[in-house]
Amino acid sequence: MQIDIAELQGWIGREQKDSELLSTMLVRQFNATFDRTSGTEHGDEAPLLIHLCLAQPTAPMSELGRDGHPALGGFLPPVPLPRRMWAGGAFTFHSGIRIGEEVTRHSAITDVQLKEGRSGALCFVTVQHEVSANGRAVLSERQDIVYRDIPTSGQHNPKTEPKPAATGEHSRVANPHPTLLFRYSALTFNGHRIHYDKSFCIDLEGYPGLVVHGPMQATMLCQFAADLRGQAPISFAFRSLSPIFDDTGFTLNAAGEGDALKLWTARIGGPIAMEATAQW
Repeated sequence: MQIDIAELQGWIGREQKDSELLSTMLVRQFNATFDRTSGTEHGDEAPLLIHLCLAQPTAPMSELGRDGHPALGGFLPPVPLPRRMWAGGAFTFHSGIRIGEEVTRHSAITDVQLKEGRSGALCFVTVQHEVSANGRAVLSERQDIVYRDIPTSGQHNPKTEPKPAATGEHSRVANPHPTLLFRYSALTFNGHRIHYDKSFCIDLEGYPGLVVHGPMQATMLCQFAADLRGQAPISFAFRSLSPIFDDTGFTLNAAGEGDALKLWTARIGGPIAMEATAQW
C-alpha cells in the first residue's frame, strides 16, 4: 500500500478545542466503573485521569468509520491503514481538577511519522493536549496513536511465545469483564467497536476477544501508583506493547525504581501489555 507521508504531514499543526463541565454524576460513574471512592461534592478534587472522559469528540453517526471511530480526514489525518490504537503517551500534572469546573482540552497534532514494523507499515501520529480547568492549567498530555494493517493469520500466531511478565513487588488482579469495557467506552464516548462488539473483533479484526482499552489500563496503573505512594504522581508515562483481551484476567504490577515506580500490566501467564513509569 502506498502511503503519501508528505500529505499526511500536512495535518501537523491542526488544532481542536472543546470544553465540558465536570459534574458530580460523572465522578460517581467513574468511581463506580473502577470500584473506587472519592469526594463527590462541588469543589472536591476529581479522580486521576478523569479528564480522558471529558470534552471528547462527538461525531454524529453519519460521520463514523467502519470501526466506530470518527472517520479520518478531519482533525486526525486520513491514514489509509485500518487499525487505529493508542500506542502510548505521557502526562505532566500541574494541579487537580475540581468538581464543578469547566474543563477545556486544547489539542494540536505535532508529528506524523511512517515506520516499518514486523507486520508492515506503521504510521504514528502524535497529539499534544493542554488541559485547563476554569482557565487554570491542570495537565499536559502527549498522546501517541498508531495505525497499522490487519495482520495475516501467520502474523497472529508467532512461532515463539513471548516471555511471561514477571510479578511486581506489588500486584493486583483485574477482571476485564465486558461490562467494565462497555462502561469505560460509555464514559469516554468511545465508539471503537473492538471494545464491545465481539463478532467485529473476531470475524473482522482477527482478535480472540474484546480488546481492553489502553487508556483504561493507563488509568488503572496511575491509580495504583497513587495508592502505593499515597499521593498523585507529578508525571506518568506509558507505552503499549501487546493487547489484552476479555478472555482472561490480567494483573497490575509495580516495583520501585529509585524515586520512581515502574509499572506494568500483563494478562495472567502472558507478556507485558503496557509498561509505565510514575515519578513524584
